[in-house]
Amino acid sequence: MALDKKQMQAEIKRLREELEELRNAKSYDDAKQTLSSEAKNRKLATVQTSLKIKKVLRGHYGKIYSLHWAANGSNQLVSASQDGKLIIWNAMTCAKLHAIPLRSSWVMTCAYSPSGTFVGSGGLDNLCSLYKIPTLDDHDMATEYKPHCEFAEHEGYLSCCRFLDDEKMFTSSGDSTCIMWDIEKKKCLHQMTAHKSDVMSLSIVKELNIMVSGSCDQTAILWDIRTAKPIMSFPGHTGDINSVDFFPDGRAFGAGSDDSSVRLFDIRTYRQQQKYNDDTLAGCSVTSICFSKSGRYIFSGCDDFICYVWNTATGQMAEKLETHENRVSCLGLSNDGYALCTGSWDNLMRVWA
Repeated sequence: MALDKKQMQAEIKRLREELEELRNAKSYDDAKQTLSSEAKNRKLATVQTSLKIKKVLRGHYGKIYSLHWAANGSNQLVSASQDGKLIIWNAMTCAKLHAIPLRSSWVMTCAYSPSGTFVGSGGLDNLCSLYKIPTLDDHDMATEYKPHCEFAEHEGYLSCCRFLDDEKMFTSSGDSTCIMWDIEKKKCLHQMTAHKSDVMSLSIVKELNIMVSGSCDQTAILWDIRTAKPIMSFPGHTGDINSVDFFPDGRAFGAGSDDSSVRLFDIRTYRQQQKYNDDTLAGCSVTSICFSKSGRYIFSGCDDFICYVWNTATGQMAEKLETHENRVSCLGLSNDGYALCTGSWDNLMRVWA
């Protein structure tokens, strides 16, 4: 029995060393992508999609930098533009429900709270500004929109903001930090420091108490939002990470980068599972990504004016959405999964289905 115990301890030590080596990997072998290899073994085909433009949202007079759908099933979304406005739309009717003038036109991000009560925005003013949205019945056209509160702890530009619920939210910044905020008490709860450069994007899964952040240090970091501590760092990209988004089940996430690729990481194995790129994309930056409701497809907006649709399993391109006349700067999927909205520096947003 003593020999068996020693063998077991030696095996545990070996496995720990192997796990640590995998966790500290600085790159991945692109020829051995787990998902595409399994897709080939199962002879899965890349089914081509055929998305069509259903609506064009016109109203901004400057470059659109960010959009975010409401999660309350109202078909509403908020967009932020360098014309200095936040506009809340009914994406199905193209109606502008609210237009909120911002103190600074240099806006970089916007977000809708899950209940639809608040919208948030931020940018080069280093502030996160929250606005309480009146219901249509209570809305007075003569009423001036004033911030419900402003968060001012960051020492760099605000790159992304996301709500956990109506009580808490997260922001990321060019000061290399993320911050958890208490909305009711209007104060900073935790400052999250682990990145070595600008943090550009956030994605949250409330049910699993996790958040992922993407940074210009070319890594994505998984966080436990209960403790505000990092769980794991994911290397692999060779350029700034501009966008991250969780897979629908929360067990994996995608990251889009200036290295012209989108990568899929599994948070259970701490490994890259797939890389999405094409030779024609060389030199293009991926500005934004999101998954379809089922997770079968991943959408990526690029600065070559195109939104690409990728088959998640096979890694192959399923479609190009080519109607914008400038950089596709942001995109997002409606809460029911039936509509994709893309925003661009051509001042327009297009709703696809």
